[in-house]
Amino acid sequence: MVFGQVVVGPPGSGKTTYCNGMSQFLNLIGRKVAVINLDPANDSLPYECAVNIEDIVKLSDVMVEHSLGPNGGLVYCMDYLEKNIDWLQAKLEPLLKDHYLLFDFPGQVELFFLHSNAKNVIMKLIKNLNLRLTAVHLIDAHLCSDPGKYISALLLSLSTMLHLELPHINVLSKIDLIESYGRLAFNLDFYTDVQDLSYIQRHLDQDPRAAKYRKLTKELCQVVEDFSLVNFTTLDIQDKESVGNLVKLIDKSNGYIFAGIDASAVEFSKIAVGPVDWDYYRVAAVQEKYMKNDENIDYDG
Repeated sequence: MVFGQVVVGPPGSGKTTYCNGMSQFLNLIGRKVAVINLDPANDSLPYECAVNIEDIVKLSDVMVEHSLGPNGGLVYCMDYLEKNIDWLQAKLEPLLKDHYLLFDFPGQVELFFLHSNAKNVIMKLIKNLNLRLTAVHLIDAHLCSDPGKYISALLLSLSTMLHLELPHINVLSKIDLIESYGRLAFNLDFYTDVQDLSYIQRHLDQDPRAAKYRKLTKELCQVVEDFSLVNFTTLDIQDKESVGNLVKLIDKSNGYIFAGIDASAVEFSKIAVGPVDWDYYRVAAVQEKYMKNDENIDYDG
């Protein structure tokens, strides 16, 4: 059994930085890590990748050859990868004995809730190579400072979860910059636990530009609440405690902590099988570290 992560999220959410930081952290705790770059537009990688999609297809070449824009070019590249899945499997096979895999995917969100090519690639790898993968969906934390953007992030996260059909963890990345675009209206646990969205509807209704979309906003919030699937953990990729907490969640999600792959995995599992990591006190500690609490509004009254 081979374990790993499928790293997805919108452009700018920090996927490549995440893969770089996560690979360094996993190496430090004794895991051999292989990073697989499946973004044909990512030509300045900060990490050493074991497999690079640019060896068979590059977005710039596709755009010139087929007169496509960036979005159409990325769809073409994913279609091309799906049709050449044997190439990817052959590249991965030498890594299956003792490596933990990180798949760095493109940032075009349509690939993960609309088109089937990226999902088909993942499912074929899971079936043919006996992989256990968790989707790590990164969302830039500063989106919480804008109610409309936060609702959009919720819908994107929900759509991606339903489309990929993988064990899934949503992450508010760059948590250290969460208030870089303004103070949050509510405490951090409101955004991580996705609590009663009627509060954020009322907050959004105060914006005259959003008034004519009031009914639509209400219905979209209702969709998120009806599924009751979306919540978030937080991440500062430069903070080892923050990365460690996320690794524990991922290990629980894909079953790594129960596999007993090697001594390091067993040792780390002793930490990982502790109390649930979604508790109030951990979120409160993150808020105290990164947010100016005195000016946040407590939605509980």
